[in-house]
Amino acid sequence: MLRRIAPALLTVLVVALGVAALAARPPRGVPQRTADFVVLAGVAGLRWEDVDPQSTPTLWRMAQDGSIGSLSVRSAHRPTCPVDGWLTLGAGSFAAWNGSRVADGCPPAGVAVEQPDGIGANLPDQESVVQYNQQRLSWGALPGSLSESVRCSVAVGPGAAVAAARPFGRVDRYASALPADPRALLGSCVLSIVDLGTVEGTDPASRAEQARAADAQLARVLAARPPRSLVLVAGISDTAAPSRLHVAVADGPGWERGWLTSASTGRDGYLQLVDLAPTALAALGRPMPERLFLGRPALSTGGRPTDLADAIDAPADADREASAQRSISGRFFTLLAIVQVLLALAILPLLRRARPHAGPTGPTPVSARIVAVVEVLLVAAALTVPAALLADAVPWWRGGHPGWMFAGVTALLVAAGTAAVRFAPGYAGTLGPVGAVAGLATLVVGLDVLTGASLQLNGVVGYSALQGGRYAGLSTVGLGVFLAGALLAGGWLAQRVHRGWRPAVMVAVGGLAVVVVGSPYLGADPVGAIALTAGVSVAAVISAGGWLTISRLAWATMAALAVGIGFAVVDLRRPAAERGSLGRFLSALGDGTGGFTVHRSSTENFETLVNSPLTVLALAGGLLVWFALLQPWGGLMRLFGIYPAVRAALAGTVVAAVLGGVLDGAALDVMGAAAALVVPMAALASLRVLGHAADRTRPVAGRSRADADDDSGSGGVGPAAGGNGPTGGGGPLGAVHPRPISGPPAGSPKADAPQAVAPPEAPVNRTADADDDAAGPTASGPAGPAEPTASGPADPAEPSAGGPADPVGPSASGSAPEAAPAVPVPPRQVTRSSTEVAAP
Repeated sequence: MLRRIAPALLTVLVVALGVAALAARPPRGVPQRTADFVVLAGVAGLRWEDVDPQSTPTLWRMAQDGSIGSLSVRSAHRPTCPVDGWLTLGAGSFAAWNGSRVADGCPPAGVAVEQPDGIGANLPDQESVVQYNQQRLSWGALPGSLSESVRCSVAVGPGAAVAAARPFGRVDRYASALPADPRALLGSCVLSIVDLGTVEGTDPASRAEQARAADAQLARVLAARPPRSLVLVAGISDTAAPSRLHVAVADGPGWERGWLTSASTGRDGYLQLVDLAPTALAALGRPMPERLFLGRPALSTGGRPTDLADAIDAPADADREASAQRSISGRFFTLLAIVQVLLALAILPLLRRARPHAGPTGPTPVSARIVAVVEVLLVAAALTVPAALLADAVPWWRGGHPGWMFAGVTALLVAAGTAAVRFAPGYAGTLGPVGAVAGLATLVVGLDVLTGASLQLNGVVGYSALQGGRYAGLSTVGLGVFLAGALLAGGWLAQRVHRGWRPAVMVAVGGLAVVVVGSPYLGADPVGAIALTAGVSVAAVISAGGWLTISRLAWATMAALAVGIGFAVVDLRRPAAERGSLGRFLSALGDGTGGFTVHRSSTENFETLVNSPLTVLALAGGLLVWFALLQPWGGLMRLFGIYPAVRAALAGTVVAAVLGGVLDGAALDVMGAAAALVVPMAALASLRVLGHAADRTRPVAGRSRADADDDSGSGGVGPAAGGNGPTGGGGPLGAVHPRPISGPPAGSPKADAPQAVAPPEAPVNRTADADDDAAGPTASGPAGPAEPTASGPADPAEPSAGGPADPVGPSASGSAPEAAPAVPVPPRQVTRSSTEVAAP
């Protein structure tokens, strides 16, 4: 009964863990009205490296008293040109100016601003810009949403006019420059937007001069600011490719000496350009527009260093790291893909010649030293991505040659990790390296997530704040490595226990991984948690053996759907401004704007599939598995037969990685990161299984049929107990015979019949699955073992029709018939294919 309801119980457990992890939310401060007036001052191109007490004394004092952060200026166009940045500010969503532009460049012409009445202004191009964003771009931004949310707004300068223009092009109050006394102008409306100029170029002296001019204009704004006002200063855009992080400062009541953050970034010290519009409305106590901004209101958090120079150095250093990451990341993954493809090609001849042949002819075995070297290289390849993640603990980007610094640190960490695996206890076992590598990878990523995911932010194998996609939690690559490591470690642990406990082990390990991935406190990836739930369910239902049947696949699908639906219900019950990505998507479907999200996701999947080096890793790994490892000479099918829990872990990894990548708009990136870890380990384990293919198993004295279902392989002649296998074992990993074949089961009708039985000390070979029942008595009686021939074990003998009959019962007269003399049966050998064994 328990066996029948086990899938349902496991499904319920996984669902409960998943929904609990996703539903919990960290406490957030609720934005309150803090000001009667808001002044948004923008400086295109302003970065933290431009801020110092000499060139920008006003901004320095403002940063000393207020809250600061790094501003990601992502828009609907990359790079974000000044006109795109101003338009995104006014839309509260990713927007872009229409018109022709060169590749990675900005529109050549300025913005036309008309002043027909001397009070306000008109933008004649605004209507076409609105249509362009609504019909041509996938974000569905509505330029002018910010100004439409207030009764009156002021714009100073052409850039500010773009941000303050309403959807039909009208600017309520406009001045091309700050008047001699801007008090009346800035106090005429609750919202004022001021264009302070541009800081561009690469020459430090030129940039300092432009920053000084912008700082002088800012001083005039601060001198004329209305009472009880919030002033936001932002480096509103880039000025040329590539993108950089920019300045964000907030000064006003409730914004004293802290870090700027928002729910859209989830990390202290980081803000998005789309957060500025909702921040202004929240500070004024105004309701958000019906079509919600993509951004979230900013908050001020504590923990900032007391010394302003130390505080400013943090966002400036983050900008340097993000810039170095952009140039190194692509080259790293391209090199990794090339190395793993070459390693896959090099392992093919080894797989062909790895299996020993008992006959006089056959391929010459590969040198044991060569095999050992290849195994070490496979371990190093599998640990490269976790080592690259850990390399960000060293500030390699601060050196003169950051690329070489990163390569050196990563190589040292790969060497250290490989040595730790090589000299770890149990390395000689078939699954020893698999468990060690999976454990190390899971430990590295898991500890980083538990400590705030600081290694993944702006890391080479993490996410970049410049891209504006993610600022906290697990990255795409981190998700692939973590789910692969967790499931593989779970399979390795499950293989070491009784088969009845294996699903529980997989659920325990996988359930913890789901919590780490999905919890907003940790991985903050609900889509990844849903995908991992499906993978864990698949792994659990086949970990004890058997195939992935339709019913088992249905349980896994139901678990993933249940987690998704449960989280969606919880998320939709929250206020609109507090919903996560899933709740917002479902809300968009309800109001008819969900097509934008679907279009963006499909576009991102296609672009990632075509441009990402991780696609090569995923495809190369799939080709190696399908055309080599899964072939009869590849060893992976034999590995699956002997270790079903490992087979379950690999199947669950494929399911989770594919779902996680496609649903998250990452195509095969998650699968590629998982393949970088899993495929080398599968190849190594296949090599070792093939090396043990001709090993012989031995019976265990005193093992009864009651132990038949416990195929964990405890005891016997494994590596710890000695043996004659290539690694010290008598079979695969020194496997033991799961149960001796010595006759019919006790208590059977023929159990008491006179039969000739084989001596108990005679060796018995069996190569069948450990889950099969022991051979029953044949018509000719049980067969004894025969000595193996030179060519290997003999085939099992067919039952004879002419064997001795069952004992004759008493006659009608009550007298027993004369017993026939026992006929000795010559011993013969019973062989079956190899049995499942436990991991060392």
